Amino acid sequence: FMKYIRAAYVYAPYLAHVTEDDLKILTHINIAFGLVKDGRITVEHNKHHFAALENIRKIKPDIKIVLPVGGWGAGGFSEAASTDEGCRLFAQSAAEIQREFALDGIDIDWEYPIGPDWGQEISSSPDDGVNFIKLLSDLRVALDALGKETGKYYSISIAVPASTWYVEKIDVVKVASIVDSMKLMTYDYYGSWSSQTGHQANLYNNPLDPDWGGWSSDQTVALYLNAGVPAEKLILGVAFYGRAWQGVPENGVNGLFQPYTASIYDDGLSWIDLQTFLDPASGYTRYWDDVAKSPYLYNG
Repeated sequence: FMKYIRAAYVYAPYLAHVTEDDLKILTHINIAFGLVKDGRITVEHNKHHFAALENIRKIKPDIKIVLPVGGWGAGGFSEAASTDEGCRLFAQSAAEIQREFALDGIDIDWEYPIGPDWGQEISSSPDDGVNFIKLLSDLRVALDALGKETGKYYSISIAVPASTWYVEKIDVVKVASIVDSMKLMTYDYYGSWSSQTGHQANLYNNPLDPDWGGWSSDQTVALYLNAGVPAEKLILGVAFYGRAWQGVPENGVNGLFQPYTASIYDDGLSWIDLQTFLDPASGYTRYWDDVAKSPYLYNG
């Protein structure tokens, strides 16, 4: 019997909007996001929203509430992990926050240790790969020590990219032996950085994709399994937002895999926006790529 996880990221300001229907289908809520400041985890910027957790627990007492730390463009990890004392302080602050807000675990969204060869927005070090494992190990020790006091088990999860460079630079098997789960960021395959339009989170590859064959969630899962990560440690990421472009020719394929003049909604096309565009009155038509198993919208 495998215990499946259905976790949703909820930005802290929207915790009060979580409904009973939402909670019926969720096992975990990830409160986005804690940050790393001066080597310690802080939630001061979101703390006032945590009052909504009381009602969430009242509706579903067994819901697991987890604090993700970091996210895209959020730094401080490399510096914190660079010394033994830094790792200790980081882990200690994690345990303190778990105790203060009666949380059930922590989710490390360090994007990314070492980083891809083409660079990233936050500072990094060639030593990050080794230091990342040390940071996670100290975190496990600190949360286990807290658990002995409280009688609870505190989970550790991490976010990992859908890209080959990560398994080449990070010892994902060692990481998997420490954490409870690895959340695959199986989305953002296409966006403003792409030379053409394409699927944001397709399940399979479409050979018609002329841009280096594209990428897919199927490939990502296989990548981590082939690297030696146990299947039960993997969680598939699902994007509740989209990517969009304008000035796209139809070319007999309803705009798929076509050049564009500009990208729009560069921060992501929200779930609310998507509902608007799915309305036939919007002028957009929904299409289905049966090879990639992915929907898309087009309005010529």
